[in-house]
Amino acid sequence: MSDPTSEKPDGAGGASVPPTAKPIASQQAANPQSGSEPAITTNSADIPNVKVRQRRRLPSFVWAVPIIAALIGIWLVVHSVTSQGPVITISFKSAEGLEAGKTKIRYKDVDVGHVTAITLSSDRKRVLVSAQLIKSASDILATDTRFFVVKPRISGGSVSGLSTLLSGNYISVDVGVAEATTDEFVGLEEPPLVTRDSAGHEFVLRGTQTGSVNYGSPIFFRHINAGHVTKFTLDQDGKGVTIRVFIDAPYDQYVTADTRFWHASGVDMQLDANGLRITTESLTSLIEGGLAFQDHDDALPGGKPAFEGSIFTLFEDREQAMRAPDTKVRNFLMYFPESLRGLSKGAPVDLRGIVIGEVKSVGVEFSDNGRVPRFPVEVNIFPDRLRSRVRSGTKPPDDDTEAKERALVDHLLASGLRAQLRSGSLLTGQLYIALDFFPDAKPAKMDWSTAYPVLPTVGGGLGEIQDTVGRIAKKIDKLPMEQMSAQLVQALEKLNTTLASTEKLVRRLDTDVTPELTSTLKEAKATLANANAILAEDAPLQQDVRESLKQVAKSARALANLADMLERHPEALLFGKQKVKP
Repeated sequence: MSDPTSEKPDGAGGASVPPTAKPIASQQAANPQSGSEPAITTNSADIPNVKVRQRRRLPSFVWAVPIIAALIGIWLVVHSVTSQGPVITISFKSAEGLEAGKTKIRYKDVDVGHVTAITLSSDRKRVLVSAQLIKSASDILATDTRFFVVKPRISGGSVSGLSTLLSGNYISVDVGVAEATTDEFVGLEEPPLVTRDSAGHEFVLRGTQTGSVNYGSPIFFRHINAGHVTKFTLDQDGKGVTIRVFIDAPYDQYVTADTRFWHASGVDMQLDANGLRITTESLTSLIEGGLAFQDHDDALPGGKPAFEGSIFTLFEDREQAMRAPDTKVRNFLMYFPESLRGLSKGAPVDLRGIVIGEVKSVGVEFSDNGRVPRFPVEVNIFPDRLRSRVRSGTKPPDDDTEAKERALVDHLLASGLRAQLRSGSLLTGQLYIALDFFPDAKPAKMDWSTAYPVLPTVGGGLGEIQDTVGRIAKKIDKLPMEQMSAQLVQALEKLNTTLASTEKLVRRLDTDVTPELTSTLKEAKATLANANAILAEDAPLQQDVRESLKQVAKSARALANLADMLERHPEALLFGKQKVKP
């Protein structure tokens, strides 16, 4: 676009001459020496000064497009660089379900990064997953942050990760709380049952064995799944186990200082006066094992919830857990006259049905004087079990001191207290020790000078049964078995003969008597039918009889009238009946 104020450019592209300007005073003269065209001489005074203004050039708009594109590209690069977070490395045992460029890293279902590469470790035992996080996720890289792969899983009675069937597997994050950070992590092979943002409390259980409990085993509260086992370890001394459990909210509020935990695996079978009862916490606990907890039966209501990390004892079963704690233990020895077969360690010691102790050991004592060896049975007696069963309003045993305890035992021995072996089960042959009173027992005293006082015993009921059976066997042996056998054989022969005769009689009745009896019954049936026909209301015989009876009744009334008339007029027999006057 030309400037309207500028002059028309000449052919050389420089100055322009206005059309109104006087022509340049120049002449062309021939150059005599060259013989060519005459030279042009110019007189500068005749040439007007022309002001030439340079034309202003503006950049074309076409150049703006690549510039803007370049600026956008630079902005995208800068934004991409500035928005990227750190690159981390996570090691797993396997890269199953993970793909570079596709697998996401999510925290609370929000994408915070993606997998960029998957390689093998130098020893080829693990896979190293490199992941690019977004910048806002830089603060989740605490040293205790846990990464785990979410995929479809079926464990016990639960199914998880079904959403990944369509979306694909992804790596989830359980953000840690440590202040130190790192960019290298060891991924979990199994998702954690309890994440750090889960509501609830963790407690510690200590027991003698784990039983069927495993990682993730359920914990029940009144048959409700209230938590999981998160960890279990063997104690350093090897004599027990420590199990960590997590109780979900709101069930954690029911864990108090009086709460008892016990193994809930398997089936609890009880046979009592109400019959056979079989109970279990759930089918899952039957298969995978589990624990259960509940307050002690004598716990006061309104107990405060236990603190995080409180330590509890893990009992073998519910009965043991609900039993009052045994704070005192008294040891005694017992010598029984009969065999101890069926008496094992842990067998109960009861006082008229109340279990107050258990068998600690069964041994043997040899003597140098040639006497028959004895078999001592060491038992533990728990006095607290007797005290806890004292009815309210009655006076408990005054046995707070050892001297009073000994005085009480001496008094009970004087009253006939003795230990006796009894059979606990006829099927298994297991024995237990029963403390009972035998007023006719020989007097006995306790020797308190020894470390293990010896409780006097009496012969068990099983021994008496054996003696009775022996006496019965002897009597049976004295019976004339041969003579009795011969008589028995004769009696059997007679019985066979009688049975044969009876069989013949029955057969004759069936062949001879039965047909005649059948014919007689048929005739009797026909006779009854005829009688019914004769006695029917519409039968002719019935009508004739009714007519005859009517005639007889009519004759009777006429005879009655005649008798009445003769009674009033006897002369009628001589003079006849008088005529009635009009």
